[in-house]
Amino acid sequence: MIDFLFDYGTLRILWWGLLGVLLIGFAATDGFDMGVGALLPFVARTDIERRVAINTIGPVWEGNQVWFILGGGAIFAAWPALYALSFSGFYLAMFLILMALILRPVGFKYRSKRDDPAWRARWDWALFVGGAVPALIFGVAVGNTLRGVPFHFTPDLRPIYEGNLFGLLNPVALYCGLVSLAMIVMHGAAWLTFKAAGTVAERARSYGTRAALVTALLFAGGGVLVWAGLLGGYRVTSPIDWTGPSNPLGKTVVVDAGAWLANFRATPALWLVPALGVVAPLLAALGFGARKEGLTFLASKLGVVCIIATVGLAMFPVLLPSSTNPGHSLMVFDASSSRGTLRTMLLVTAFFMPLILAYTAWVYRALWGKVTEESVTEAGHSAY
Repeated sequence: MIDFLFDYGTLRILWWGLLGVLLIGFAATDGFDMGVGALLPFVARTDIERRVAINTIGPVWEGNQVWFILGGGAIFAAWPALYALSFSGFYLAMFLILMALILRPVGFKYRSKRDDPAWRARWDWALFVGGAVPALIFGVAVGNTLRGVPFHFTPDLRPIYEGNLFGLLNPVALYCGLVSLAMIVMHGAAWLTFKAAGTVAERARSYGTRAALVTALLFAGGGVLVWAGLLGGYRVTSPIDWTGPSNPLGKTVVVDAGAWLANFRATPALWLVPALGVVAPLLAALGFGARKEGLTFLASKLGVVCIIATVGLAMFPVLLPSSTNPGHSLMVFDASSSRGTLRTMLLVTAFFMPLILAYTAWVYRALWGKVTEESVTEAGHSAY
């Protein structure tokens, strides 16, 4: 059994799965933080209402963002070619995301330093930007990944990227960005109804219902585009060697309109994942209306998980397709680190991941309970 787990091909698949877990963990946890930020100007109209909304995420947002750091670290260590191409090719988009994310800690720490409405309003808008912009651009990045990225390799494996920021803002990518933004807003609203009390929760319930319906509609619409062959896809036609060296130049890949559906057709049970990606947001919309806060949040989280998982399952084994030279696309079987690196990282992950999950569960348990205007007022400057 141990020998099987440490087989090079098995390690590559395990790390593909672990990368998906980390990215989904980031969207499912830090996603509702960003959603609260994106909703802040709409669900909270007075300073005390804004403090209620902010204090639902203030104690946990830093821990939630660890998933993003772990995901980036996993890409760097397990998939170095993917890291190099995505972080250089999407450099300006990543820069916008990081600038927006930097506004969040500054906004949390500085908004309460002065009791001045104009001062606090500026930092509240910074928190809005820090929530809405990353949610949108992450979706744009996923859209470009599905569509294909303009890159190729030289014979000595030097990557050449031929795109620009405006090329990333194509209709398919912007559509995926809207799916991502609606999904994150739904998740943030579900968290607010679960964690906040009073007027903030009531307004969040209204916005959350609409965001959940939009999420289901847009995601289903994306499925129709894929089914109609309008989104394209990439398919490996040469034999796959799961234990071979990491060299993205040794294969043949073709553009195939039905490629992103091939895994689902080969394994029909996988259709449950995109189906839940539509059904779960609809259940969340019903939960908002029925005031079932816990079930609403679980349905929202399930929707986030299934929407992101659908993309990963559709693309497997593709990591990053090349639109200019499909044969140079990065694959799970030819873009990983060495067997020894993947094995060592797996052992480290097996030790630390349970500790991280246990600590996270303990933190949420310790911070259990709703945030009210009275509790924020009593806390004074100790609250955000």
